[in-house]
Formats: sequence, structure tokens, C-alpha cells
Amino acid sequence: MNKIFTFIRTWKLPVAMLTGVLLYYIFGAIVPQDSENDFYYTISHIFQPTLIFSMLFLSFLKVEPKNLKPHRWHGILLLTQGSLFVLCSLAAMYLPETINGKILWEGAMLCFICPTATASAVIVQKLGGSLSGDVTYIVLCNLLVSALAPGFLTLVEPHSGLDFLTEFFMIMGKVFPLLLCPLFVALIVRHYAPKLKDRMLQIKDLAFYLWLVALALAITVTVRTIVESNIALGILLGLAAISAVCCIIQFSLGRAIGKRWQQPTKPQSECKNKGEYIAPIERSAITAGQAFGQKNTVFIIWMGLVFLNPVTSVVGGFYSIWHNLVNSYQLYKKGKR
Repeated sequence: MNKIFTFIRTWKLPVAMLTGVLLYYIFGAIVPQDSENDFYYTISHIFQPTLIFSMLFLSFLKVEPKNLKPHRWHGILLLTQGSLFVLCSLAAMYLPETINGKILWEGAMLCFICPTATASAVIVQKLGGSLSGDVTYIVLCNLLVSALAPGFLTLVEPHSGLDFLTEFFMIMGKVFPLLLCPLFVALIVRHYAPKLKDRMLQIKDLAFYLWLVALALAITVTVRTIVESNIALGILLGLAAISAVCCIIQFSLGRAIGKRWQQPTKPQSECKNKGEYIAPIERSAITAGQAFGQKNTVFIIWMGLVFLNPVTSVVGGFYSIWHNLVNSYQLYKKGKR
């Protein structure tokens, strides 16, 4: 029994992902077919947002508001993310048009413009990166998405009744409730209930285990999206490949930018736990890599369904698998060290 628990602790992420796959088949067996859509709507619109809210709330509790300030790598990363999205948008608009080719470019667009996952703050802490740096980028990245995405989405895939302002407010309405509400609640708790804040933060790895639950549910939704997509195998494989390439590019570029433009950090002499000290260059690489590479894949699926060819929404499901495999590998390496 001890060996089983040790195995689960060591391979938390793959176990959570496998659990998500199994849950899809379990739910398929026990949930009546006529209630299936309502069941998954509850997961996507109630359970997942609640878990995301809780994780971001705990992250804001841990960060001093004065530390939420931009650094140089934030600007470079935002410029890189915006440029990649614009280039893919132009390719989708102006390259010789084939249906499959345009779908792949739209998939790449979604992978690049998608905002950073709230859960990235959880992984950044586990890997030893800067929580304040990652949370700051989450806020800035969502602002970038709200400002940049509507214009290009309307040009690439025009929809009747969806102009720039309509899409702008739709994206704002999707992004900001789950971004600003946890921040305001955290500020209130920090100011008026400091004892409650301390008690919540004393629960070790609470945000991480909430994220494992959210990950299992996300994989369940991902499997359903892929299995029930009724998309030609060639397009599915193409979207899987595109999402994998985009995932590798973003993690690699993020780490490279973090190393090149380091975020200032405390010297080793000021760290309480000397054994957990991480060199500034690696700390910045971890933070920028997660901020750029770990995506809000539920948002990818939503944007694909609403604003582009609905087939492209599958790319979010594949990206969810790739970035969590990267996270599993990074946590495995950290555990060995």
C-alpha cells in the first residue's frame, strides 16, 4: 500500500490525467444520454470556474500587491505572443486558401493568443519560479488578449452579428470575472481577515491539489471533445501536430526570454531556506516558460467554437495534453533533484 501511495505522489500529474480519461468513460456509463450535455455544462461552467477562482484567489493571497509589477521580460513576452498571433492570422488570411490549411493556421492562432492558465501559478511555485512574476503576466496577458484578439478574429473568420466591439465585450466578459473577482476578494481578506488568510495558507499545497482535480476534469472534457468531434482523421492529426509544435515553441521561447531578461530576486543570503535557493537565471526561466507555455485550454476551445471554424476548438484539447506532459516532466526532474 505504501508503494502505491509513493507512486501516486511521484506521478501526480499523469495519474490525474489518466483519471480524467477514465472519468469520461465512467460518466458515459452512468450519466443518461439525454442529460449528458447538461452534465458537462455543469462541469465546464460551474465546477471548473469555481476551481479556477479558488486557485487564483489563493495565489493572490500569497502575493503582496506591491510585488505585482511588470518587469522587462513581461514586455518582451507580450510582444512575442502578440507577434506570433498576428503572423498566424495573416497566414490564415492571405496564404493560398485550402480548407485544411486554414484550419491549421487558425489552430495555431488560438494556441498563441490564448491567455496564460491560472493554474500556471501553482506549477511555478512547485518548480521554484516567481509567483508574483507569473501572476503579473496572467493579468497583462488577459489584457493583451482582450485588446488584440477581436480585430483579427473578425478578419480571419467573419460571422454575421459578430463585429469587433461585440467580440471585444464577449472576450472581456469571459476573461475578467474570473480574473478580477479573485483579486478583489483576496485584497479584502488580506486587509480585513488576516487570521483567515494565515489559516488558509497554512494548508500545504492546497492550490496544487485543487489543480489536480481541475486537471482531471479538464482532461475529461478534452477526451469528450476529441472523441465526439466527428472530424476527419487527417485534420485531427494535423491539429495535434500544430498544438504540439506551438507548445514546444512557447515553452522554449519563454525560458529563453526569461534567461535573457532576468527578473530581480533575493540573494541567497536573504533566503530563509537555503536548500530551496534557485539561481536568478533559472528562476526567471521557469517563470517565463510557464507564463508563455501553460495555457487556459478551456478558453481555446471556447474561442474556436464561437469565433472561428468550430473544428479548430479541438486544438485546445490536444494542447491540454501536451502542456501537462511538459509539466509532468518538469515536476519529475524537480523531484529527482
